[in-house]
Amino acid sequence: MAAEPHLPADYDGRLVPAPLRAILVVCLLYLFLVGIAFLEAGIAATGEGFQATLLRSVSHPISGLCAGLLATVLVQSSSVSTATIVGMVGAGTLPLTLAVPMIMGANIGTTVTNTLASLGSIRRANEFRRAFSAATVHDFFNIMAVAVILPLELVTGYLSTAAGWLTDLLRGAEFDPAQPGRSPIRVAVRMPVSWAEGLVEPGPATSLVFLAVGLILIFIALAFITRNMRQLIAGGVERAMNRLIGRGGGAMGILLGVGLTVAVQSSTITTSILVPLVAAGILTLPSAYPITVGANVGTTITALLASLAVLRPEGLTIALVHTLFNLSAMAIIFPVRQVRMIPVHLAEKIADVATRRRLVVLVYGLGLFIVLPLLGVFLIR
Repeated sequence: MAAEPHLPADYDGRLVPAPLRAILVVCLLYLFLVGIAFLEAGIAATGEGFQATLLRSVSHPISGLCAGLLATVLVQSSSVSTATIVGMVGAGTLPLTLAVPMIMGANIGTTVTNTLASLGSIRRANEFRRAFSAATVHDFFNIMAVAVILPLELVTGYLSTAAGWLTDLLRGAEFDPAQPGRSPIRVAVRMPVSWAEGLVEPGPATSLVFLAVGLILIFIALAFITRNMRQLIAGGVERAMNRLIGRGGGAMGILLGVGLTVAVQSSTITTSILVPLVAAGILTLPSAYPITVGANVGTTITALLASLAVLRPEGLTIALVHTLFNLSAMAIIFPVRQVRMIPVHLAEKIADVATRRRLVVLVYGLGLFIVLPLLGVFLIR
């Protein structure tokens, strides 16, 4: 006799009530995000001190772009690297002309976590193809945005000009420069990491342990998330979700991405959750894509509010550049479907190649996030 729709059969043939499976999925998502937090902490510890030195060492827009990318990979947070750039500009130690491409590089660098998260499905070809495409679509969108907007900015200076005008406008208003409140979701995710950091001495060995713990938690959580999500979400619900998110040429997805990222104050959390959702077949890649674009915009808001407390107006200006860059990228790429779908097609193609030749994953990750930015920093002066 067939199982009832609300009592999906698990892989051992037993019946698991849908509410219980939903609770399990929530717990697994929490475990996945804790793994991401451990991964971030491990990577950040290896890059402490080097980040600020790296950002101060550049004197060319292209090397600035590469430095922003590499600095974000090292600390695994575009918010942290952006805040560092805002602080350096606000303190007068970094010129605005170099800070603008650094901000663009930070947008690309923050996506490395998604690529690492997709490795949790690497032993299952179809899942990995979907997961890797979900991870890399963010890369291709940001690379495409930089390829269009950076030359435009270097020729016209429209981002810095518009940001300067808005700075004068906002500085003349009465704003409370208090820091925004912390997201309770982010606090909950960081809690095990903070507890672990209090038990051990910081150092290279601790960083490696945190990296290992993060990867193990991510792989375990992803393996069970994808299985349980398939059982939990019926085909009709799945199709309805994709239709809803895809409305208005992805406008609903963009709004969802902005809202989620403002709520959790981390674009990494928002975009990393999309990887197992796409891997499980719950969301299609075209539906997940606008959510990542919305996350790009949402992640700039916290730094924008915090920058109101910086004494020098240039600190607010560079924070506004970050917001305007992401809004410009969305305005340039999204309106025309043929242009909008370029990152999706590129992500699907590289995912197909990576599924057949797993070495491509290593070459892609190291090349984009380590080798190319290092060459850009040290060879372009």
